[in-house]
This record gives sequence, structure tokens and C-alpha cells, in this order.
Amino acid sequence: MPSTLILHPERDKSLLRRHPWIFASAIKSQKGRARLGDTVDILNHEGKWLARGAWSPHSQIQARVWTFKEDEVIDNAFFLRRIQSAWEGRQELIARQGLTGCRVVAAESDGLPGVTIDKYADLLVCQLLSAGAEKHRDKILWALDKLFPECAIYERSDVAVRQKEGLELLVQMHKGKLPEEVIIEENGVKILVNPAQGHKTGFYLDQRDNRAVAARYAKDRRVLNCFSYTGTFGSYALAGGARHVTNLDVSDSALTLARRNLQINQLDESRSDFINADVFDALRKYHQDGQQFDQIILDPPKFVESKANLTRACRGYKDINLYAMQILSPGGILCTFSCSGLMPTELFHKVVADAALDAGRDVQFLERLSQAPDHPVASSYPEGYYLKGLVCRVL
Repeated sequence: MPSTLILHPERDKSLLRRHPWIFASAIKSQKGRARLGDTVDILNHEGKWLARGAWSPHSQIQARVWTFKEDEVIDNAFFLRRIQSAWEGRQELIARQGLTGCRVVAAESDGLPGVTIDKYADLLVCQLLSAGAEKHRDKILWALDKLFPECAIYERSDVAVRQKEGLELLVQMHKGKLPEEVIIEENGVKILVNPAQGHKTGFYLDQRDNRAVAARYAKDRRVLNCFSYTGTFGSYALAGGARHVTNLDVSDSALTLARRNLQINQLDESRSDFINADVFDALRKYHQDGQQFDQIILDPPKFVESKANLTRACRGYKDINLYAMQILSPGGILCTFSCSGLMPTELFHKVVADAALDAGRDVQFLERLSQAPDHPVASSYPEGYYLKGLVCRVL
């Protein structure tokens, strides 16, 4: 018999809208004992059944919903159904874009809180970031083996958020052999992925469509690719006809991979630079030296780690956009992004507009960008929308 959580009066509204999180402050009492990750039933204050989820006593989110169907059991078949449904929903996208790398499961947005699964050719990389995902690891792996018998399976549960769930960081190989590198292809561009050392599960699949958008503006332009990481925006830009691309990052290993990405795509290395430097410092120096670019791509790491540092993060976003606008030639294109889920879209737009004002430049917003469609946003879970981008013309 599963443990039961009873909610305070009026605290069931989010569940009635099928939002998957139950915060500690919403829970009035608990009947029965539950261990970390165990399945619990969630009832309103009158005893009406609402949902079934995973218990996480160490987190502010003390339960994450698996199902809103009272007769649905959280067993092997449950995970098989959810993963198969997510995978089938991506087949049209995979066929249309010729993808060999994509997100298979996007956590809450695919009905599996805390479960992220990416596919790089014949390698699956999993992140199990919630207590419930940890509890049901064997069921998830069983389902993956059934659906993807040809794939090796690697786990990268090395994300700090696991500690908020009372879980240790974990990296392990579950099936097959881990390749040092995998080559994937998207939109006709080949990309080297290092699954063990790369960011996230090895690569930023969510920027796929935005790389193609940036490339459309690159023809005959001098492009500065900031926070270039492994240089995929730069590869796209050269493939799109850029006159020259400067890749700027603080990681030598990332820049080495960026150079190799040009090589495997048979792109002209003589039209690229690879510079190890702090982006803020480099942009200021370019301005001091009077150097200009025709297109700048700003894809920084997450600046907003919590609501408490949102104001400080806004200053960071404003500064970096201001510096970039100062070194764009007239009519230059700025592609700027925030991957911080806690950064509201309109606030990000305002920050960029304020940067334009302080830079003394007139700016037009040409396109609003978001994450690729294999990173969907469930209508009941707006938190799944995290990547915001703008294409701006700086006059």
C-alpha cells in the first residue's frame, strides 16, 4: 500500500491543471512511511485522489507526479510506454532534418520527471536527476534496452541538482562500450561529441535550429562566435558562406574540438581563428582597439542559478550585449541567447533593449528563437521553456 500525501485546502489547484510538482508547503500531512523515491499517492484535503508521484523528502519539491490516472501502475510497462511515446513523437523531426543526434526524453515535458535521455548515433546518454528516477533506474534501463537494442547506454547523472534530492553524483556505463567520440549530423553539418567530457549529456542539442538561423545571416560576414565551446555555430556560419569566423572560448580542449569540427566538414580553416580568452575581456579589448564584426553570436552559460541572483544575472546579460553592440558594424547582426529557465522572456528582451540604449545603438528585433522541438514544452509545465534567443539588427 503506497504512502499518501494529503494537501492543504486550496493547494490542489496546480495539480488540477496537471502541473507535476508538489512543494513541501502544499503538504498538510503524510500517511504511511515512504523511502526516498518511493511511489506516493497525492490526495486533496477532502481525501480525493489527485495523482501518483515520487517522494523526495530532501527537496523543496517533495513529490513529482508520474501519473494522473488512478489505475496506472509505475512498473516496467509504464516506463516503456512513456519512452516509446516520446521517441515516436520525434520521428517526423528526425526524418525531416536527417538527425543522428537528438533528445529522446525531455523530463517533465515527456511525463518522466527528472529523466533526460539523449541519443548520439548508437549511444544513449541518460541523466537521472530526481529521487523517483533514481528509484526506478532498472526499469528505465530495461525499457531503453527493449526500444534501442543496438545502442550502448551511458549514464551522466553528474549534475549538482541531484544533491538537492539527497542523491550522490554518479557516472557509469550500463551497456556496451563508451566511445571516446561520436559523430552526429544535423542540417547537413557533422559534429563531434565527447559524451564523457562534454557539457550536459555531451552536447547542446537544443540550439540546433538556432545554429541554422544564425547561418542564414552569415554569408560574406565577419563572424565572432562568443562562448564558442566546440564551435558548432562557427561551423554552421562557414558552411553558410561567412567570410571569416573567430571562435572565442576559455577552454583549449573545446577550441581543439572546434577546429576538428571544421576539418570533418571540409571547411576552410584559413577563414577561422580559435582564441582562448574571457569573452567579457575580449569584447572590451575589441572595442578599445576599434575592431568590428558583422555578426556576433552570444551563447553564454547559464547566468541565473536561482531567483535570488536574477538581478545580478541581468547585469551580466546587459553588459555582454552592450559590449557586443559596440563592436558591430552598421547593420550588423547580433544573435543573443539566454539558457536560464528562471530568466523571463520579456525580461530578457528588456535587458537587450536596455543594452542597446546604453550602447547608443538603434536595434531591431528580427527573430525570436527558442529550443529545438525535440525539447518540447508541455502545456501544463511552462518551466520546460528555458532557451530564449533574439536575432537583432544593430543600426
